[in-house]
Amino acid sequence: MRGRLAAIGLGLTLALAIGLLSWAWARPAAVVRVLMPAPFADATADLVAAFNGRHRDVRIAVTRGPFETDAVSDLAISSLLLGDSPYDLLLMDVTWTAKYAAAGWLQPLDPWLGAEALEPLVSGARAGNRIDGRLYRLPLVADMGLLYWRTDLMEAPPRTPDELVAISRRLQEQGRVRWGYVWQGRQYEGLSCVFLELIAGFGGHWGPTAQASGEQGFGLAGPAAARAAGWLQQLVREGISPQAVANFAEPEALQSFEAGEAAFLRNWPYAWQELQREGSAVAGKVGIATMVAEPGEPHAATQGSWGFSLLTGTPHPEAAVQVLQALTGDASQRQLVTRYGYTPTLTALFDDPELVAERPLLPQLRQALEQAVLRPLNPGYAQLSDILQRQLSALITGRGDPALAMARAGRESDLLLRASGQGLAPRPQEVSP
Repeated sequence: MRGRLAAIGLGLTLALAIGLLSWAWARPAAVVRVLMPAPFADATADLVAAFNGRHRDVRIAVTRGPFETDAVSDLAISSLLLGDSPYDLLLMDVTWTAKYAAAGWLQPLDPWLGAEALEPLVSGARAGNRIDGRLYRLPLVADMGLLYWRTDLMEAPPRTPDELVAISRRLQEQGRVRWGYVWQGRQYEGLSCVFLELIAGFGGHWGPTAQASGEQGFGLAGPAAARAAGWLQQLVREGISPQAVANFAEPEALQSFEAGEAAFLRNWPYAWQELQREGSAVAGKVGIATMVAEPGEPHAATQGSWGFSLLTGTPHPEAAVQVLQALTGDASQRQLVTRYGYTPTLTALFDDPELVAERPLLPQLRQALEQAVLRPLNPGYAQLSDILQRQLSALITGRGDPALAMARAGRESDLLLRASGQGLAPRPQEVSP
Protein backbone atom coordinates (compact mmCIF):
# COMPACT_ATOMS: atom_id res chain seq x y z
CA MET A 1 0.00 0.00 0.00
CA ARG A 2 2.78 2.40 0.94
CA GLY A 3 4.52 1.57 -2.35
CA ARG A 4 1.38 2.41 -4.32
CA LEU A 5 0.95 5.72 -2.51
CA ALA A 6 4.58 6.59 -3.12
CA ALA A 7 4.21 5.76 -6.81
CA ILE A 8 1.05 7.86 -7.04
CA GLY A 9 2.77 10.75 -5.26
CA LEU A 10 5.75 10.54 -7.59
CA GLY A 11 3.45 10.46 -10.58
CA LEU A 12 1.55 13.52 -9.39
CA THR A 13 4.81 15.36 -8.75
CA LEU A 14 6.09 14.55 -12.23
CA ALA A 15 2.79 15.56 -13.77
CA LEU A 16 2.83 18.85 -11.88
CA ALA A 17 6.42 19.52 -12.89
CA ILE A 18 5.67 18.76 -16.52
CA GLY A 19 2.60 20.97 -16.35
CA LEU A 20 4.52 23.87 -14.85
CA LEU A 21 7.30 23.46 -17.39
CA SER A 22 4.80 23.36 -20.24
CA TRP A 23 3.12 26.50 -18.87
CA ALA A 24 6.44 28.28 -18.60
CA TRP A 25 7.35 27.40 -22.17
CA ALA A 26 3.90 28.27 -23.46
CA ARG A 27 3.72 31.59 -21.59
CA PRO A 28 4.23 34.46 -24.02
CA ALA A 29 7.56 36.25 -23.65
CA ALA A 30 7.75 39.85 -22.52
CA VAL A 31 8.71 41.81 -25.63
CA VAL A 32 10.94 44.78 -24.81
CA ARG A 33 10.64 47.36 -27.57
CA VAL A 34 13.72 49.52 -28.10
CA LEU A 35 14.11 52.61 -30.29
CA MET A 36 17.66 53.21 -31.53
CA PRO A 37 19.26 55.43 -34.18
CA ALA A 38 20.03 53.42 -37.30
CA PRO A 39 23.81 53.06 -36.74
CA PHE A 40 23.32 51.60 -33.27
CA ALA A 41 20.47 49.35 -34.40
CA ASP A 42 22.81 47.92 -37.02
CA ALA A 43 25.78 47.62 -34.65
CA THR A 44 23.77 45.82 -31.96
CA ALA A 45 21.87 43.48 -34.30
CA ASP A 46 24.06 40.47 -33.43
CA LEU A 47 23.85 41.27 -29.72
CA VAL A 48 20.06 41.41 -29.90
CA ALA A 49 19.90 38.12 -31.84
CA ALA A 50 22.18 36.44 -29.29
CA PHE A 51 20.06 37.69 -26.38
CA ASN A 52 16.85 36.45 -27.99
CA GLY A 53 18.48 33.08 -28.63
CA ARG A 54 19.37 32.71 -24.93
CA HIS A 55 16.09 33.87 -23.39
CA ARG A 56 12.57 32.45 -23.61
CA ASP A 57 10.80 34.80 -21.24
CA VAL A 58 12.18 38.10 -22.56
CA ARG A 59 12.73 39.14 -26.15
CA ILE A 60 14.08 42.34 -27.70
CA ALA A 61 12.35 44.06 -30.61
CA VAL A 62 14.37 46.94 -32.06
CA THR A 63 12.90 49.81 -34.03
CA ARG A 64 15.57 51.12 -36.38
CA GLY A 65 15.22 54.86 -36.20
CA PRO A 66 16.61 57.51 -38.56
CA PHE A 67 20.33 58.25 -38.89
CA GLU A 68 20.03 61.87 -37.71
CA THR A 69 20.04 62.50 -33.96
CA ASP A 70 17.31 65.15 -34.07
CA ALA A 71 15.09 62.96 -36.22
CA VAL A 72 15.30 60.13 -33.67
CA SER A 73 14.34 62.51 -30.87
CA ASP A 74 11.41 63.85 -32.92
CA LEU A 75 10.19 60.30 -33.50
CA ALA A 76 10.41 59.45 -29.80
CA ILE A 77 8.72 62.66 -28.66
CA SER A 78 5.87 62.33 -31.16
CA SER A 79 5.01 58.92 -29.69
CA LEU A 80 5.43 60.08 -26.08
CA LEU A 81 3.14 63.06 -26.59
CA LEU A 82 0.37 60.67 -27.59
CA GLY A 83 0.59 59.19 -24.10
CA ASP A 84 0.96 55.57 -25.19
CA SER A 85 4.48 55.12 -26.50
CA PRO A 86 5.20 51.88 -28.38
CA TYR A 87 8.69 51.78 -26.79
CA ASP A 88 10.02 50.50 -23.47
CA LEU A 89 13.64 51.63 -23.82
CA LEU A 90 15.08 54.57 -25.69
CA LEU A 91 18.72 54.96 -26.73
CA MET A 92 19.28 58.63 -25.93
CA ASP A 93 21.85 61.31 -26.66
CA VAL A 94 23.19 62.80 -23.44
CA THR A 95 21.61 66.19 -24.20
CA TRP A 96 18.07 64.76 -24.16
CA THR A 97 18.10 63.56 -20.57
CA ALA A 98 17.07 66.78 -18.81
CA LYS A 99 14.19 67.45 -21.22
CA TYR A 100 12.78 63.93 -21.10
CA ALA A 101 13.10 63.72 -17.32
CA ALA A 102 11.39 67.10 -16.83
CA ALA A 103 8.52 65.97 -19.05
CA GLY A 104 7.98 62.87 -16.90
CA TRP A 105 8.77 60.50 -19.74
CA LEU A 106 11.58 58.65 -17.97
CA GLN A 107 11.45 56.26 -15.05
CA PRO A 108 14.33 56.54 -12.52
CA LEU A 109 16.70 53.58 -12.67
CA ASP A 110 17.89 53.81 -9.06
CA PRO A 111 15.30 51.33 -7.66
CA TRP A 112 16.44 48.77 -10.21
CA LEU A 113 20.19 49.38 -10.44
CA GLY A 114 21.04 50.77 -7.01
CA ALA A 115 23.11 53.74 -5.90
CA GLU A 116 26.38 52.31 -7.26
CA ALA A 117 25.17 51.76 -10.83
CA LEU A 118 27.70 54.17 -12.34
CA GLU A 119 30.72 53.00 -10.32
CA PRO A 120 32.04 50.61 -13.04
CA LEU A 121 32.25 53.55 -15.50
CA VAL A 122 35.21 55.85 -16.03
CA SER A 123 34.49 59.21 -14.44
CA GLY A 124 34.02 61.07 -17.72
CA ALA A 125 31.23 58.69 -18.72
CA ARG A 126 29.35 59.10 -15.43
CA ALA A 127 28.39 62.70 -16.12
CA GLY A 128 25.05 63.56 -17.69
CA ASN A 129 23.09 60.56 -16.44
CA ARG A 130 21.63 61.97 -13.21
CA ILE A 131 19.12 64.80 -13.02
CA ASP A 132 18.36 66.20 -9.58
CA GLY A 133 20.15 63.22 -8.06
CA ARG A 134 18.11 60.56 -9.88
CA LEU A 135 19.62 58.18 -12.40
CA TYR A 136 17.72 58.28 -15.69
CA ARG A 137 20.23 56.88 -18.15
CA LEU A 138 22.91 54.17 -18.39
CA PRO A 139 25.58 54.78 -21.07
CA LEU A 140 26.14 52.32 -23.87
CA VAL A 141 29.15 53.97 -25.52
CA ALA A 142 31.22 57.06 -24.87
CA ASP A 143 32.03 59.82 -27.32
CA MET A 144 34.18 62.91 -27.06
CA GLY A 145 35.52 65.59 -29.34
CA LEU A 146 39.12 65.05 -30.49
CA LEU A 147 41.78 67.04 -32.28
CA TYR A 148 43.35 64.94 -35.04
CA TRP A 149 46.84 65.98 -36.19
CA ARG A 150 49.28 64.90 -38.88
CA THR A 151 52.21 63.00 -37.43
CA ASP A 152 54.09 63.27 -40.75
CA LEU A 153 53.99 67.07 -40.62
CA MET A 154 54.89 67.77 -36.98
CA GLU A 155 56.44 66.04 -33.99
CA ALA A 156 53.73 66.95 -31.48
CA PRO A 157 50.24 68.46 -31.56
CA PRO A 158 49.66 72.13 -30.76
CA ARG A 159 48.67 72.91 -27.17
CA THR A 160 47.40 76.47 -27.60
CA PRO A 161 45.27 78.32 -30.17
CA ASP A 162 48.28 80.42 -31.18
CA GLU A 163 50.37 77.30 -31.78
CA LEU A 164 47.68 75.77 -34.00
CA VAL A 165 47.50 78.94 -36.09
CA ALA A 166 51.29 79.25 -36.33
CA ILE A 167 51.83 75.63 -37.39
CA SER A 168 48.97 75.83 -39.88
CA ARG A 169 50.28 79.02 -41.43
CA ARG A 170 53.81 77.62 -41.77
CA LEU A 171 52.62 74.42 -43.43
CA GLN A 172 50.38 76.37 -45.78
CA GLU A 173 53.23 78.70 -46.77
CA GLN A 174 55.41 75.66 -47.43
CA GLY A 175 52.71 74.25 -49.69
CA ARG A 176 52.39 71.07 -47.66
CA VAL A 177 48.67 71.50 -46.92
CA ARG A 178 45.91 73.56 -48.43
CA TRP A 179 44.22 74.23 -45.11
CA GLY A 180 45.42 74.32 -41.56
CA TYR A 181 42.33 73.23 -39.66
CA VAL A 182 38.94 71.79 -40.67
CA TRP A 183 36.02 71.49 -38.26
CA GLN A 184 32.23 71.54 -37.99
CA GLY A 185 31.07 75.07 -38.86
CA ARG A 186 27.59 74.37 -40.17
CA GLN A 187 24.67 75.80 -38.21
CA TYR A 188 23.76 72.61 -36.34
CA GLU A 189 24.62 70.81 -33.09
CA GLY A 190 28.18 70.05 -34.15
CA LEU A 191 28.98 73.77 -34.06
CA SER A 192 27.84 73.98 -30.43
CA CYS A 193 30.14 71.06 -29.61
CA VAL A 194 33.10 72.83 -31.22
CA PHE A 195 32.35 76.01 -29.29
CA LEU A 196 31.98 74.24 -25.95
CA GLU A 197 35.54 72.91 -26.17
CA LEU A 198 36.86 76.34 -27.05
CA ILE A 199 35.03 78.37 -24.40
CA ALA A 200 36.46 75.98 -21.80
CA GLY A 201 39.92 76.38 -23.34
CA PHE A 202 39.59 80.16 -23.13
CA GLY A 203 38.71 79.97 -19.43
CA GLY A 204 34.92 80.16 -19.57
CA HIS A 205 31.81 78.02 -19.09
CA TRP A 206 28.57 77.51 -20.94
CA GLY A 207 25.66 76.43 -18.79
CA PRO A 208 24.52 76.22 -15.14
CA THR A 209 28.09 76.40 -13.81
CA ALA A 210 28.46 79.83 -15.35
CA GLN A 211 25.10 80.93 -13.94
CA ALA A 212 25.88 79.64 -10.48
CA SER A 213 29.06 81.74 -10.45
CA GLY A 214 27.11 84.86 -11.40
CA GLU A 215 27.99 85.00 -15.10
CA GLN A 216 25.21 86.42 -17.25
CA GLY A 217 23.77 84.87 -20.36
CA PHE A 218 24.48 81.28 -19.39
CA GLY A 219 28.18 82.18 -19.66
CA LEU A 220 27.94 83.54 -23.20
CA ALA A 221 28.12 87.22 -22.26
CA GLY A 222 31.63 86.97 -20.80
CA PRO A 223 35.05 87.61 -22.36
CA ALA A 224 35.89 83.89 -22.78
CA ALA A 225 32.92 83.37 -25.09
CA ALA A 226 33.88 86.39 -27.16
CA ARG A 227 37.49 85.17 -27.49
CA ALA A 228 36.38 81.66 -28.47
CA ALA A 229 33.92 82.94 -31.07
CA GLY A 230 36.46 85.46 -32.33
CA TRP A 231 39.06 82.74 -32.79
CA LEU A 232 36.71 80.72 -34.99
CA GLN A 233 36.00 83.83 -37.04
CA GLN A 234 39.74 84.52 -37.31
CA LEU A 235 40.42 81.03 -38.67
CA VAL A 236 38.14 81.66 -41.62
CA ARG A 237 39.15 85.27 -42.22
CA GLU A 238 42.85 84.39 -42.31
CA GLY A 239 42.40 81.30 -44.46
CA ILE A 240 43.53 78.84 -41.80
CA SER A 241 40.14 77.19 -42.35
CA PRO A 242 38.28 77.30 -45.68
CA GLN A 243 35.25 79.55 -46.06
CA ALA A 244 33.38 76.37 -46.94
CA VAL A 245 33.79 75.26 -43.31
CA ALA A 246 30.56 77.21 -42.71
CA ASN A 247 28.86 74.27 -44.47
CA PHE A 248 30.95 71.49 -42.92
CA ALA A 249 29.47 68.82 -40.68
CA GLU A 250 31.47 65.78 -39.56
CA PRO A 251 31.55 64.03 -42.98
CA GLU A 252 32.76 67.08 -44.92
CA ALA A 253 35.51 67.88 -42.42
CA LEU A 254 36.59 64.23 -42.36
CA GLN A 255 36.67 64.04 -46.14
CA SER A 256 38.93 67.08 -46.42
CA PHE A 257 41.37 65.80 -43.80
CA GLU A 258 41.33 62.25 -45.20
CA ALA A 259 42.29 63.63 -48.61
CA GLY A 260 45.40 65.18 -47.08
CA GLU A 261 44.18 68.74 -47.48
CA ALA A 262 44.53 69.82 -43.84
CA ALA A 263 46.94 69.57 -40.94
CA PHE A 264 44.26 69.38 -38.21
CA LEU A 265 40.74 68.02 -37.85
CA ARG A 266 38.16 68.26 -35.10
CA ASN A 267 35.96 65.14 -35.01
CA TRP A 268 34.80 62.20 -32.88
CA PRO A 269 36.55 58.84 -32.22
CA TYR A 270 34.76 57.08 -35.08
CA ALA A 271 36.89 59.10 -37.53
CA TRP A 272 40.03 57.17 -36.59
CA GLN A 273 38.96 53.99 -38.41
CA GLU A 274 37.84 55.98 -41.43
CA LEU A 275 41.22 57.69 -41.64
CA GLN A 276 43.07 54.36 -41.56
CA ARG A 277 41.10 52.66 -44.31
CA GLU A 278 42.48 51.81 -47.74
CA GLY A 279 42.59 54.85 -49.99
CA SER A 280 43.05 57.38 -47.18
CA ALA A 281 45.89 59.81 -47.91
CA VAL A 282 46.71 60.05 -44.20
CA ALA A 283 46.53 56.38 -43.16
CA GLY A 284 49.20 55.73 -40.56
CA LYS A 285 49.97 59.45 -40.29
CA VAL A 286 47.44 60.58 -37.71
CA GLY A 287 47.58 61.24 -33.96
CA ILE A 288 44.89 62.40 -31.55
CA ALA A 289 44.81 65.00 -28.78
CA THR A 290 42.27 67.14 -26.97
CA MET A 291 41.36 70.62 -28.16
CA VAL A 292 43.82 73.48 -27.79
CA ALA A 293 43.54 75.85 -24.83
CA GLU A 294 45.13 79.06 -23.64
CA PRO A 295 48.08 78.56 -21.24
CA GLY A 296 46.83 77.54 -17.82
CA GLU A 297 43.33 76.65 -19.02
CA PRO A 298 41.88 73.12 -19.30
CA HIS A 299 41.94 71.14 -22.51
CA ALA A 300 38.34 70.05 -22.97
CA ALA A 301 36.49 67.43 -25.01
CA THR A 302 32.74 67.68 -25.56
CA GLN A 303 31.02 64.64 -24.07
CA GLY A 304 28.64 63.07 -26.56
CA SER A 305 27.66 59.65 -25.24
CA TRP A 306 24.61 57.52 -26.00
CA GLY A 307 22.77 55.60 -23.28
CA PHE A 308 19.57 53.70 -22.55
CA SER A 309 16.65 55.15 -20.60
CA LEU A 310 13.55 53.42 -19.26
CA LEU A 311 10.31 54.99 -20.45
CA THR A 312 7.62 55.64 -17.87
CA GLY A 313 4.80 53.78 -19.60
CA THR A 314 6.52 50.43 -20.04
CA PRO A 315 4.25 47.55 -18.94
CA HIS A 316 7.21 45.36 -17.96
CA PRO A 317 9.98 47.49 -16.43
CA GLU A 318 11.81 44.51 -14.91
CA ALA A 319 12.28 42.87 -18.29
CA ALA A 320 13.27 46.21 -19.84
CA VAL A 321 15.94 46.74 -17.18
CA GLN A 322 17.23 43.22 -17.85
CA VAL A 323 17.66 44.15 -21.51
CA LEU A 324 19.26 47.48 -20.60
CA GLN A 325 21.83 45.74 -18.40
CA ALA A 326 22.60 43.14 -21.06
CA LEU A 327 23.15 45.66 -23.84
CA THR A 328 25.38 47.92 -21.71
CA GLY A 329 27.34 45.07 -20.12
CA ASP A 330 30.96 44.02 -20.58
CA ALA A 331 30.41 41.53 -23.41
CA SER A 332 28.24 43.92 -25.41
CA GLN A 333 30.58 46.87 -25.07
CA ARG A 334 33.57 44.68 -25.92
CA GLN A 335 31.94 43.65 -29.19
CA LEU A 336 31.05 47.23 -30.08
CA VAL A 337 34.68 48.21 -29.52
CA THR A 338 36.28 45.37 -31.49
CA ARG A 339 33.86 45.28 -34.42
CA TYR A 340 32.87 48.91 -34.84
CA GLY A 341 35.45 51.00 -33.04
CA TYR A 342 33.08 52.54 -30.52
CA THR A 343 34.55 53.89 -27.28
CA PRO A 344 33.51 51.92 -24.17
CA THR A 345 32.40 53.37 -20.86
CA LEU A 346 33.49 50.57 -18.51
CA THR A 347 36.80 51.08 -16.71
CA ALA A 348 37.61 47.37 -16.98
CA LEU A 349 37.66 47.54 -20.77
CA PHE A 350 40.07 50.47 -20.86
CA ASP A 351 42.37 48.41 -18.59
CA ASP A 352 42.05 45.15 -20.53
CA PRO A 353 45.50 44.26 -22.01
CA GLU A 354 44.07 42.22 -24.91
CA LEU A 355 41.62 44.94 -25.88
CA VAL A 356 44.27 47.66 -25.61
CA ALA A 357 46.59 45.57 -27.79
CA GLU A 358 43.86 45.42 -30.41
CA ARG A 359 42.84 49.08 -29.95
CA PRO A 360 46.00 50.99 -28.98
CA LEU A 361 44.10 54.28 -28.86
CA LEU A 362 42.09 53.28 -25.81
CA PRO A 363 44.43 54.87 -23.23
CA GLN A 364 44.33 58.17 -25.12
CA LEU A 365 40.58 57.97 -25.49
CA ARG A 366 40.25 57.41 -21.78
CA GLN A 367 42.41 60.45 -21.09
CA ALA A 368 40.23 62.54 -23.41
CA LEU A 369 37.09 61.19 -21.75
CA GLU A 370 38.43 62.20 -18.36
CA GLN A 371 38.62 65.76 -19.74
CA ALA A 372 35.08 65.66 -21.09
CA VAL A 373 32.75 68.60 -20.52
CA LEU A 374 28.98 68.48 -20.74
CA ARG A 375 26.73 70.65 -22.78
CA PRO A 376 24.18 72.39 -20.55
CA LEU A 377 21.91 69.95 -18.75
CA ASN A 378 18.70 71.88 -19.26
CA PRO A 379 15.22 70.95 -20.51
CA GLY A 380 15.48 73.80 -23.00
CA TYR A 381 18.90 72.79 -24.28
CA ALA A 382 17.83 72.49 -27.93
CA GLN A 383 16.64 76.11 -27.92
CA LEU A 384 19.74 77.31 -26.07
CA SER A 385 21.95 75.56 -28.59
CA ASP A 386 20.02 77.06 -31.49
CA ILE A 387 20.53 80.57 -30.07
CA LEU A 388 24.28 80.00 -29.91
CA GLN A 389 24.49 78.40 -33.35
CA ARG A 390 22.76 81.31 -35.09
CA GLN A 391 25.19 83.85 -33.67
CA LEU A 392 28.25 81.73 -34.37
CA SER A 393 27.12 81.01 -37.92
CA ALA A 394 26.81 84.72 -38.65
CA LEU A 395 30.33 85.31 -37.34
CA ILE A 396 31.85 82.45 -39.33
CA THR A 397 30.35 83.73 -42.55
CA GLY A 398 31.95 87.09 -41.87
CA ARG A 399 29.19 89.13 -40.30
CA GLY A 400 29.36 90.84 -36.94
CA ASP A 401 31.55 91.48 -33.93
CA PRO A 402 32.24 88.46 -31.64
CA ALA A 403 31.68 90.33 -28.36
CA LEU A 404 28.38 91.82 -29.56
CA ALA A 405 27.23 88.50 -31.02
CA MET A 406 27.92 86.58 -27.81
CA ALA A 407 26.29 89.30 -25.70
CA ARG A 408 23.22 88.95 -27.91
CA ALA A 409 23.27 85.17 -27.51
CA GLY A 410 23.55 85.66 -23.74
CA ARG A 411 20.55 87.98 -23.59
CA GLU A 412 18.42 85.61 -25.66
CA SER A 413 19.47 82.72 -23.43
CA ASP A 414 18.47 84.67 -20.31
CA LEU A 415 15.09 85.50 -21.84
CA LEU A 416 14.52 81.85 -22.67
CA LEU A 417 15.39 80.77 -19.14
CA ARG A 418 13.12 83.42 -17.62
CA ALA A 419 10.26 82.38 -19.90
CA SER A 420 10.70 78.78 -18.75
CA GLY A 421 10.62 79.85 -15.11
CA GLN A 422 14.28 79.07 -14.43
CA GLY A 423 15.39 82.61 -13.67
CA LEU A 424 19.07 83.49 -13.86
CA ALA A 425 20.60 81.10 -11.37
CA PRO A 426 18.82 77.75 -11.20
CA ARG A 427 20.14 74.99 -9.01
CA PRO A 428 22.61 72.90 -11.06
CA GLN A 429 20.85 69.79 -12.30
CA GLU A 430 23.85 67.49 -12.58
CA VAL A 431 24.68 65.68 -9.36
CA SER A 432 27.80 63.55 -9.33
CA PRO A 433 27.21 60.01 -8.16
